[in-house]
Amino acid sequence: MAVGYLYDPIFLKHETGIHPERKQRLEHAMRHLAACGLLERLVALPSEPASLEDIARVHTPEMIEELRDLAQSGGGSIGPDTVVSPDSFDAALAAAGASIAAVRHVLEGTVESAFALVRPPGHHATPSAAMGFCLFNNIAIAATWALAEREVRRIAIVDFDVHHGNGTETVFRPDPRVLYISTHQYPFYPGTGHWRQAGVQVGIPNIMDIPLPAGTGDAGYTEVFTRLIQPTLERFEPEIILVSAGYDAHWSDPLAWMLLSVNGFRQIMDILHTAARALCGGRLALMLEGGYGLEAFKHCVATTFASLLDLPYDDPLGPAQESETDISAYVSQMCRWYGLE
Repeated sequence: MAVGYLYDPIFLKHETGIHPERKQRLEHAMRHLAACGLLERLVALPSEPASLEDIARVHTPEMIEELRDLAQSGGGSIGPDTVVSPDSFDAALAAAGASIAAVRHVLEGTVESAFALVRPPGHHATPSAAMGFCLFNNIAIAATWALAEREVRRIAIVDFDVHHGNGTETVFRPDPRVLYISTHQYPFYPGTGHWRQAGVQVGIPNIMDIPLPAGTGDAGYTEVFTRLIQPTLERFEPEIILVSAGYDAHWSDPLAWMLLSVNGFRQIMDILHTAARALCGGRLALMLEGGYGLEAFKHCVATTFASLLDLPYDDPLGPAQESETDISAYVSQMCRWYGLE
């Protein structure tokens, strides 16, 4: 089945200067996808900017107006880490629109799976505030679009960015139609996402937070996805799986202290891809989030597409040189908390 991608040069016009979330991330990734022969195997999917109505399903009118006014006045900063340039508002609308289009094309069967290579990223943006490099919450906007416009009844969101997607969790905590699962380093920015805070709704977790200690690597993540995430997806029976794909848990990433390799990301993508085929006809839509070491980032994006295409991909960077943290006992504790053992 065909695999699609969504990309728009306007994403490069979200100018952030000397900043971890910079346009070179996408430039490197796109060049590498072309050079390694993956891009020619993919379907380029069309999209258009999200409408203000689409955005307003998630974000308050005051937040939307604040971002638009800041961009139109020449840009500036929101908090200590989130940059707005003159073209950022338009880029953010395009990123949200590409995320909606990824979901739409998958639901319509144009492709089996799709990856929206977007920036600015989104999973930290709350209904009322941009934060953490994020302007609009792309994956939340895409999911609410599917709930409203396609009457999808059950959506699962899996977020493997190294930071907890506090914005996405805030949007969907009260909505049992959406299962939100997040793996993330803890304690770490933004300070949320401990499993004891998530709670369980009617015996089935609508929010599954999986905080992991620094030093968790390939074995730990594979155990988490096998013992916690896969059975939870099976229990929820989603009609489509959405993924917040952040690659900052790679061992070389400058902003975190996890030990995933490119092969480790491939393993967790293979688990998600297999789950999608078993549970929802392969319907899988990904939206790009973090990942700030350019060399690792381009290979992680490539191995994600290789997984969706059922193709091999060699890891040129290899495993971390450090020994990873053994989290088996901790995973067992979380399994008991979430009713999986």
